[in-house]
Amino acid sequence: MSDARNEGFDDFLDAVEEGEAYYLEGPAGDGSLPPRRIDPATGSRELTEQPLPETGEVVTHTQTHVASPGFADDAPFVVAVAEFGPVKVTGQMRDVDAEDVEIGQEVELGVDRSETNDERLVVFHPTE
Repeated sequence: MSDARNEGFDDFLDAVEEGEAYYLEGPAGDGSLPPRRIDPATGSRELTEQPLPETGEVVTHTQTHVASPGFADDAPFVVAVAEFGPVKVTGQMRDVDAEDVEIGQEVELGVDRSETNDERLVVFHPTE
């Protein structure tokens, strides 16, 4: 486990764990996730924190059987991309069998730890 803090990303994970997840909104209303410092649409540095919706919707997913060394002990696992309002978030699916993950499935954002290196990572839990 690394003790180095990844400023921006770790702040985001802290906020998710505290139930206060947010995204960064640019002047044109587009959204992105930390640690972005510049709005890709306008080049502006004027980003404001906005609350992330409590639930998102899976837009794509894949099951990983052979993982990189950083996730070797986690495999097999499902990685999904879920849309939370104006942003797409990538994370591992939890609390659901791989064959039960579906496009359009409603999920909640969370933080868990990798089995391989005990690092924090973004996860999704299906809503009931």
